[in-house]
Amino acid sequence: MLKHLISFYKVSQPKPCSGEPLSMQQRSLKRLQWSTFLSATLGYGMYYVCRLSLNVVKKPIVEEGIFSETELGIIGAVLFFTYAVGKFTNGFLADRSNINRFMSTGLLVTALVNLFLGFVHSFILFAILWGISGWFQSMGAASCVVGLSRWFTDKKRGSFYGFWSASHNIGEAMTFIIVASVVSAFGWRYGFLGAGLVGLIGVLVIWRFFHDSPQSKGLPAVNVPRAKKAMNALETEEFNRAQKSVLKNPAIWILAFSSAFMYISRYAVNSWGVFYLQAEKGYSTLDASFIISISSVCGFVGTMFSGVISDKFFGGRRNIPALIFGLMNVVALCLFLLVPGVHFWLDALSMVLFGLGIGVLICFLGGLMAVDIAPRTASGAALGVVGIASYIGAGLQDVMSGVLIEGNKHVVNGVEVYDFTYINWFWIGAALMSVLLALLVWNARSKE
Repeated sequence: MLKHLISFYKVSQPKPCSGEPLSMQQRSLKRLQWSTFLSATLGYGMYYVCRLSLNVVKKPIVEEGIFSETELGIIGAVLFFTYAVGKFTNGFLADRSNINRFMSTGLLVTALVNLFLGFVHSFILFAILWGISGWFQSMGAASCVVGLSRWFTDKKRGSFYGFWSASHNIGEAMTFIIVASVVSAFGWRYGFLGAGLVGLIGVLVIWRFFHDSPQSKGLPAVNVPRAKKAMNALETEEFNRAQKSVLKNPAIWILAFSSAFMYISRYAVNSWGVFYLQAEKGYSTLDASFIISISSVCGFVGTMFSGVISDKFFGGRRNIPALIFGLMNVVALCLFLLVPGVHFWLDALSMVLFGLGIGVLICFLGGLMAVDIAPRTASGAALGVVGIASYIGAGLQDVMSGVLIEGNKHVVNGVEVYDFTYINWFWIGAALMSVLLALLVWNARSKE
């Protein structure tokens, strides 16, 4: 059984070349490249619909007494923690896998979990299923990155990677619009059903259009790996020393904590923003979700132009734009959380600023600044440190937010009233701490 399973997920065997003229091969390659790229972008966006579905239905779940705010926070944290572990393990597995089958499996499982969740009232079972979904969620990004490496040359891969990296913004926007529309029309249980159906459509898209490798289609490899020579003892020692230097570099750890606090503010809005707008300002599920979706659309813009911003306007320096967009994040949260009353256009503006700020900060604090100061041979280690810290921060945020929201809930004249004072300062404080920590490594440079 295990042998058949391993065989099913192994990299596809190369097909013999068709013998077509070179011009025909190039046209076929271009068509399959675009097919793989577009299906990776759309498919990974659909991963996000299944990942964020819970964030749209938190308020009605609490209102029906299914789970408390604290329990929802714990459930959300479970996904972040299993996702972090999965990103590590599945990165290795994807390199050795048929990425079409690998990515399809991940989305299929998380879609099936969503279909089932609307009928689950057990906290333990819900948390276990959501945790399973988190691990399978991590199969998406790894498959896409490997796919881009197999199908595009080094010169082109960076551009396509930049466009693909905005797929999470597409997925977030789809979630807050599609799932919210379903919830508004049919109820929260159907929100999970809607997310699951979107996921199943994504599985079909990936299965049909996301291809394993050029060789599996009878085409020559795009990237011919250079012959590898075994590292001698000195090279091995230098490699190990470089990785150890990352772990001993205080600047890397400061950036990791800065990113963790930024992720607290990012996922505070993604995880609890709809709930906050419903409970504090009285928005409907659809209106609240629409406002939050604005941040996803603007995040797309911020992510896409983050490199251009630092290279064209700041001579390749990341510290100044990190400060500017970090402060923009703080200002956005202050507008969103501290201005009393219902002001639709002000709330929308706050999400524009928040999306742009977070879009840039994900690129800079989420990895690029750490890579800039790490030895070239240890950039992966630097990304790993920052990545794990970021998702631990996101997970702890969900727990803390749930506890603070439930702990400051009161019943007035038979109506539940929330006091968001502490949660406001928790979220704003996290964004401010991110800025302050980044300032501590203002002029950090690689020691190479």
